Amino acid sequence: MKINVLFFGITTDLVATSNLELVTPDVFSVLSFKSLLKEKYPQLENIGSYAIAVNEEYASDEIILKEGDVVAIIPPVSGG
Repeated sequence: MKINVLFFGITTDLVATSNLELVTPDVFSVLSFKSLLKEKYPQLENIGSYAIAVNEEYASDEIILKEGDVVAIIPPVSGG
């Protein structure tokens, strides 16, 4: 199955792209996605943590991804 991945903020710099298409197994959870992301892009460890959104809604690890989902990688935001 194919999912679209969007990177924001510093994650764009760390993976050298703002989006990509990823082919995954048919049954694939957000937790499995995070593991794949760490394996494929170990440099993401440099930011410590990031949020995952699926189809513009924050997602928990148990959510099962579906064909055509848009998964966003959202780094921590600071400001003042």
